[in-house]
Amino acid sequence: MKKIALILLMITLLTITGCKDNKKNLYLPEAKNDKVYTTIGGEDETHQGEGYTITVPTKKYHAYGAFCYIGITVALIYLSLYGTVQKGSYNWINFGIFSFQPSEFSKPIMIVCVSLLFEKFLSKLRNKKINHYDFIGIILFVGCLFPIIVFLQKDLGTTIILFLIFVVLFMSSPILRIDKLRTVVLGIILIIIACIIVISKNGSILTKTQLSRFDFFDPCSDYEAGGYQICNGFIAINDGGLLGVGIGKSKQISYIPESHTDSVFAIIAEEYGFLVSSVIFICYIIILYRILKISANANTVRGRYISLGVAVYIFLHVLVNLGGLFGVMPLTGVPLPFLSYGGSFTIALICALAIVQRIHIEMKNKKIKV
Repeated sequence: MKKIALILLMITLLTITGCKDNKKNLYLPEAKNDKVYTTIGGEDETHQGEGYTITVPTKKYHAYGAFCYIGITVALIYLSLYGTVQKGSYNWINFGIFSFQPSEFSKPIMIVCVSLLFEKFLSKLRNKKINHYDFIGIILFVGCLFPIIVFLQKDLGTTIILFLIFVVLFMSSPILRIDKLRTVVLGIILIIIACIIVISKNGSILTKTQLSRFDFFDPCSDYEAGGYQICNGFIAINDGGLLGVGIGKSKQISYIPESHTDSVFAIIAEEYGFLVSSVIFICYIIILYRILKISANANTVRGRYISLGVAVYIFLHVLVNLGGLFGVMPLTGVPLPFLSYGGSFTIALICALAIVQRIHIEMKNKKIKV
C-alpha cells in the first residue's frame, strides 16, 4: 500500500517539477511553508513522518486519543471565537511562518476516538439486559462535536466528510440494530428542529456562497457567476485527450482557481491525459481495497473500525473532490488525497495511513498484546 501511495506522490512531484522556469509556480503558492511541514514530517515526509505513529502500539491510543481530541477541540473553538475568515470559512490558525488547519486533523482523530469507544463499550453495547443510551450518548457526542463546530465555521466540505465518516462508523458499529434505528430517528428529528430554528433566525441554513455551489448541473451556462472553476476544469480535461499535452504545457493552469489543491486533477488530466488519469483511479481502488482488507482481518475492535474509518475518509475525499470537479455534486473545496498540495491535510492523511500500517503490523504479529 505504501508503494502505491508513493506512485501517486511521484505523479504530483513530476507535475510540479514540470512547470516552466519562467512561469510563476502556480502549483505551490504557499511554498514558503514547505520547510516547516518537512521539519514536522521528517526529511522525507512520506517515510519519517509516519515513523513515530507506526511504532506506538494501538493499545496506547486510549490515552493519546483523548489528549489529541481535547487539543483539536480547543483549537476549533478558538477558531470559532477569534479566527479570521479565509476563503469564506474559519479554517486556519496562522503562526507566522506556517498555517495550521485543525479541521484536517479532526478527521483521523475522530475516527480513532470513536473506534476506541466502540471497543471500550463493546460488551455493554451488546448486552440486551442493560440500558445503552448513556454509552451511545457518549459516542454521539464524540462523533458529532467536530462536524457541528466545523459547520459553524462555514466549512461545508469538511463538515460533510466528518459527518459521513461518523455515520458509516456508527451504522457498521457493534451497537444493536434497534438502538441504531432509534438513534437515527432521534437524530433526524433533532436535525429538522435545528434547521427550523436556524432558518427562522437567519433565513437560510447555508451562506450565499455555499448555496451558489449547488448550481452545478450546467456550470458553463453560468460561467462568470459560479461555473468559472468547473467549466475551465472541463476544458482542461478535454484538452488532455488520451495522452495529454505534455508535462508543464498546461494552458488552463493560469485560469483555474486553486489549480494546486481543489482542481489539481484537471491539470494532471490535461498534462498526462486519460491513460494516466485512469491509473490514478486504479491506484485509489487498490489502496481502498487493501485498507478494507486490513479492516476485515484486524484482530482488535479498534483496529477494525479505525481501518474502516480511514478507508471511508480517503474515499469521501476522492468522491467529493472529483464529484465537484466533474460537475455531479457541489464543489466544496476538498483536497484530493496524495495529489493536492497542502501541509495540514498531507500530514493528517499520512498519519492516518501510518495508523493503518500499525494495525496491519499487530495483525501479522499475534504476539503483540491487544
